[in-house]
Amino acid sequence: MFDKRSVLDTLKLKYLIVIAVFLLLLPVLFYSFTIGRENEFAEFYVGVDVAYDDLDKIKDLVDQVADYTNMVIIGSTGITYDQHKLNETILYLVNQDLSYAVFAAGATRLVPINESVASFRDSFVGVYYDDENGGRQLDLDDRRSVNSADNYSDAASQFTDYISYRLNAEFYNSSYSFIVPSSFRLFTSDYALYWFDYAGGYDVVLAQMGWNYSRQINVALCRGAATVHDKDWGVIVTWTYTQPPYLGSGKELYDDLVLAYENGAKYALVFDSDEDYSESTLSQEHLDALERFWQYTKDNPRPSDLLDGRVAFVLPQDWGYGFRGSDDKVWGLWENDELASLIHEDLTILLEEYGTKLDVVYDDELDLDETYAQYFFWNGTSFAP
Repeated sequence: MFDKRSVLDTLKLKYLIVIAVFLLLLPVLFYSFTIGRENEFAEFYVGVDVAYDDLDKIKDLVDQVADYTNMVIIGSTGITYDQHKLNETILYLVNQDLSYAVFAAGATRLVPINESVASFRDSFVGVYYDDENGGRQLDLDDRRSVNSADNYSDAASQFTDYISYRLNAEFYNSSYSFIVPSSFRLFTSDYALYWFDYAGGYDVVLAQMGWNYSRQINVALCRGAATVHDKDWGVIVTWTYTQPPYLGSGKELYDDLVLAYENGAKYALVFDSDEDYSESTLSQEHLDALERFWQYTKDNPRPSDLLDGRVAFVLPQDWGYGFRGSDDKVWGLWENDELASLIHEDLTILLEEYGTKLDVVYDDELDLDETYAQYFFWNGTSFAP
């Protein structure tokens, strides 16, 4: 005779066994998922932009820094445009548990990058495409975006339209479109006009720390631009000198990295190459500084409320000024005037009062919400949400 109770008891037992097995496997599944997604959701990246074409030297450097970095930018087109070299480099980085980004200077050369990234997408962070758009404009470099303009608004429109056109044509609307993965980030670095880099379409802007420019002013400008545009930001430590040793001291490197970390940067990188793009410029004191900084981040985890209580200094809309000194011109086209002097003076006062809590943003359809505790405008007015 068919015993319903026996069948039900058997089904219940099987069900309980399945549940028990699932509960036993859950920690493993969770661990595997979080490890697999670790790169995508990392809160902080520290590493090196390797801009020379020598696989042996790159591997030697990676062996040295792998224990105290988590990201490398493959910064030489001699590698990124060579399928074999790029595959070998990425594989070496991935085997060291390092995330990576690739440098590109034209979409027609994206095919090998596409194919390489497709094989190692879990560790892929993004594409570093071109750099110093803002700096070239202010310095009237031959590759600048704006040669002449009727006014500030015209200059801003030309600048952002030029970047947007290039990014769209070369990454999104091209027969060589970057297709894997679809959510890649576009990186650049600059030393001025960060706001307009973001407005042109970049996802991450790295403020260059080098020369004798004010670190905190550049952080305030880059972080403010990233905040309002809802993007990520970081820093890249570049040359202090135009000849060897190129980089500043190990202590200066360490201080720059700590400053970026304490200001909430998501990326803190070091540019590594000489002027011929053939040799590393990282000496032992720089490597020691990187290692000390890595330990500093472990010993000093950033609090979740790190950026609470920030205030914003609001610049005039479309006012493309570099804040590097009295010789700077607006968009590189208009002479410094009394307004620039007054704004620079007000910014200096606010930096002294608020320090790392100050961001610099633009009066460009700005939402005066609670992102900032106080908004100080260029014309002397202020607003508290």
